[in-house]
Amino acid sequence: MNPLSTKDGGRRWLTTVGTKMPRTVVAVDDRVTADEAFRLAASGTGLAWYGDFPGARNLLAALSRRCGTAAGKPFQEQRNQRSRRARILGRLLVPLDPGHVLPLRRGPDVREACTEVYGPSETASLVSLRELLGVVGAHEWRVKGVEIPALGARIHPHHGVFSPVRGEYVDLVARTPLPTKELAFDIGTGTGVLAAVLARRGVERVVATDNEPRALACARENFERLGCTGTETLEADVFPPGRAPLIVCNPPWLPARAHTPLERAVYDPGSRMLKAFLDRLPRHLEPGGEAWLILSDLAELLGLRRREELLDAFERSGLEVLGREDIRPRHRRADAKEVTSLWRLTTRAAPVPD
Repeated sequence: MNPLSTKDGGRRWLTTVGTKMPRTVVAVDDRVTADEAFRLAASGTGLAWYGDFPGARNLLAALSRRCGTAAGKPFQEQRNQRSRRARILGRLLVPLDPGHVLPLRRGPDVREACTEVYGPSETASLVSLRELLGVVGAHEWRVKGVEIPALGARIHPHHGVFSPVRGEYVDLVARTPLPTKELAFDIGTGTGVLAAVLARRGVERVVATDNEPRALACARENFERLGCTGTETLEADVFPPGRAPLIVCNPPWLPARAHTPLERAVYDPGSRMLKAFLDRLPRHLEPGGEAWLILSDLAELLGLRRREELLDAFERSGLEVLGREDIRPRHRRADAKEVTSLWRLTTRAAPVPD
């Protein structure tokens, strides 16, 4: 093991998750033991791998085993341990030559996948192997797509945009009776899957918002693939200007801190998006219109939120519940007790004066 040479030490750091390049980076190859690699990574040292590519993957797996398991621990302890695990595994690095060429023996061609995420590159760089594998995997999902039965077609997620692999929330939007076919807002659209379902159901105009440019680019590409001519995208924190007779929102389900951009689709500290949606909803929902709020009760099962807190939030925002559609998740990793609900909300009518 040796410190990186001046040439290699000048490599540009690539990341999509905001992590900083380790202050100390040493060059390693197949001669490093897993125990020594773990000791270095756990202490904050980056390991730039210069062996063959399968050896890098084997070392990553060995480091993962040494991180232990968080299974069976309380939720916050699980999150803390997974965060530490991500930091340690993220310190196994691989080099990329100009043009995102992976110079390791038996390494895959990662040029297209990296260009989609990082843009063109004319300089040498270093990237976490764990992140690189995620980038390659996301590229494969983007090419292959995810089959959506409610659409009879595939949605193609981009890197960093939550994939609709849990389809039960899509089924809820596909089966709940529409209050209108004139206009709908889809808040936090992500891949655009819910907006596409509304358009396929005959809603003439759907405005899809998100605060992530990569999500909006993903949604636009999916709308074009599907021929959803009545859909449009808008970068917004929550709502677009104006009112609509139907507003759909599938916010992050768990009020906890996200560790990566992708996790922001699931974790939302203090339920910021949920609260913003409910607080501002009366100003954007047409009188007599419906808002469809889609939430799993997983936060309640984990003790992160009580059902009463959600109902109190409806009350404070001047909303009443018209009805609720429930569905059990089909995903193999879902909690057996979990229920996903579509809450049909409307603004509470003002009292008639005497």
